[in-house]
Amino acid sequence: MNFVDHLKKLDWVLIGATLVVVAFGLAGIWSSGLAKGDFGNFEKQLVFLAVGLALMFAISFFDYRMLRDNSYLILLLYALCLALLAGLHFFAPVIRGTRGWYQVGFLTLDPIETMKIVLLILLAKYFSMRHVEMYKLRHILISGLYVALPALLIFIKPDLGGTMVFVLMWLGILLVSGIKLKHFLALSLCFMLVAGFSWQFLLADYQKARVVNFIFPYDVLGGSWSQAQTKVSIGSGQLFGQGLGKGSQVQYGFLPEPHTDFIFSVIAEEWGLAGVTVFFTTYLILIWRILKIAINSQSNFPRLFGIGFAIVLITQFTINIGMNLSLFPVVGIYLPLVSYGGSGLIANFVSLGILQSIYTKR
Repeated sequence: MNFVDHLKKLDWVLIGATLVVVAFGLAGIWSSGLAKGDFGNFEKQLVFLAVGLALMFAISFFDYRMLRDNSYLILLLYALCLALLAGLHFFAPVIRGTRGWYQVGFLTLDPIETMKIVLLILLAKYFSMRHVEMYKLRHILISGLYVALPALLIFIKPDLGGTMVFVLMWLGILLVSGIKLKHFLALSLCFMLVAGFSWQFLLADYQKARVVNFIFPYDVLGGSWSQAQTKVSIGSGQLFGQGLGKGSQVQYGFLPEPHTDFIFSVIAEEWGLAGVTVFFTTYLILIWRILKIAINSQSNFPRLFGIGFAIVLITQFTINIGMNLSLFPVVGIYLPLVSYGGSGLIANFVSLGILQSIYTKR
């Protein structure tokens, strides 16, 4: 198959929806740069987008079954990602009190994003080989161990949001793989016990403060500042928004982290309800195409990979939007394909490339 024929076989609805979603993010990043008179983040995000697109198209040419059929490669990548996560605690610079990223020149590398892809592949491989045996408790425990090792390294960074994404991804794949109800209820009870223990002995003071300020959002000049400003920002957008680069909360510096955690508030303020409706609709189309590719796949591995990737996007989307709407406490989860960040954007395009390979190899 030549290059042109391959391009024709790609899912261009998925690509188009992805690019529209990314465009909303670029507009928000540009607007936050305008407020500071510094468009460095916007320019870097364009470079990340170009790299991500190139990788997506390149990966789509490869046969995804090379991943499915090579257990040693998957385990090697998993071990490498674990080593990178462990290395954060020794070699990463301290930024805002945590060691969250490796510094490579003027860029930062977040190994969590690479681990998400590898773990999706590993879990899809594991469950696809044992799909008819999911009633056995040992498969739940073994798959849980695969997730627990990176989740623990992420939790002690500390990164509560990243830990939640990994756990919810695992639970979601368990559910679609056919876990028994009694096992799911037992897991739910275990998580409640772990959550109570973590609150008492493991969570840092600032993490507890975020939860307390979420429940009692009265300190609007202190711990509840972010929640108060996101509400003002979203509400001021009204029907058609204040216009690109004209959002008062962004331009006057009231909205914290407008290019990452709270970029949705920028979109809502500048594009209004009409823009948010287009944004939500496009994101739904994106998720729909991913699930359609997964469901129409002819075997369990691509099906579980696609569903797992959709679960990750839905989880991060829901929690991030909930943070912006003050429905959830602030836990530092970015909005996939929208928030600034090269590691997340490129990793998501790599996953989309694998999906395109699945789509063209049907």
